[in-house]
Amino acid sequence: MAEFIKGMDISTLIEQEECGARYYDNGKEGDLLEILKSYGANYVRLRLWNDPYSEDGIPYGAGTNDLEKTLIMAKRALKLNMGFLLDFHYSDFWADPGKQTVPKAWKSYNEEELEKAVYDFTKETMEVLLKNEAAPTMVQVGNELTNGLLWPTGKKPEFDTIARYINAGIRAVREVDNNIPIMIHLDNGGNNEMYREWFDHFMERGEDFEFIGLSYYPFWHGTLEELEYNMRDMAKRYQKELIVAEVSMGFTMESYAEYEKLGPEERKGMATSPELVKDLQYPMTKEGQAGFMKDVMGRIASVPGGCGFFYWEPGWIPVPGCGWANDAALAYTGEAGPGGNEWANQALFDYEGNSLPALAAIRDFKR
Repeated sequence: MAEFIKGMDISTLIEQEECGARYYDNGKEGDLLEILKSYGANYVRLRLWNDPYSEDGIPYGAGTNDLEKTLIMAKRALKLNMGFLLDFHYSDFWADPGKQTVPKAWKSYNEEELEKAVYDFTKETMEVLLKNEAAPTMVQVGNELTNGLLWPTGKKPEFDTIARYINAGIRAVREVDNNIPIMIHLDNGGNNEMYREWFDHFMERGEDFEFIGLSYYPFWHGTLEELEYNMRDMAKRYQKELIVAEVSMGFTMESYAEYEKLGPEERKGMATSPELVKDLQYPMTKEGQAGFMKDVMGRIASVPGGCGFFYWEPGWIPVPGCGWANDAALAYTGEAGPGGNEWANQALFDYEGNSLPALAAIRDFKR
């Protein structure tokens, strides 16, 4: 049986380091990836945005994950003999169930042109990575595709068009390297009805792929029992392997405003509001975070075809200058601000950059 994936999405790492983030284990400063590897992490996940810069060249922030940065981080991970999951967003910034914004360069394209653009962008990206000895170990075609991609033409319920765009990406990956496994990723991992509807439609229209990826955040996506039920049903129904492609849990509800050095009107604040977390199965404490990770890993491993997880942004600690979006990014997505860090209380390091007990729980888990 293949090694259980203990993955880490470290997409903001370069920006974090440039903004002054430092990471410590047992009081000793170290490289984030090396610390994660010492705790059993064996894979990284890296998002890729097409062109995360404004038309006058201002970077959007949140990692500004262009191909150049992806290549640098991939090489760092591969040098440590870690796997590399490449996460195509097919957008210039965040793509998720609430937004799937067509890249600036493609915004006048019709469906046929968008299909070709997905194919060309995917193929060219893969060729650059292979040429630079940074080939991904796995590829995710689209990010949290619950409501489709490349809106409005590829917005749910336009399943024919959704499949058309995804198929273009799959074909491009296959053409470059037919041996790289492909993941299709939705959010809301506890929602079995939604997964069944989506994949029933896609299986009728889609190219073959290897992995179903699920996002599971306990404050948004139902109970752990619902996640496990959905994973078991997906495995049985579609005969695919399963990965929780995004997961995290908080270790505190204490404010980190002093670390960001932003005014109140400039900070969005933590994603985990008190109302969202009051009924969680595990408390938002260091021990609760570790207990949650033990539980979720055990459930994934118990599912036939359950292959592992990717912890979302374990190193996104609160440092000035590294938030989820700046003004240029908000102008692109059309979202309201403000920016700042929404995730620092869910990292695997405390606000000072010290490793947390959940890392030992990850290290010690055996399938």
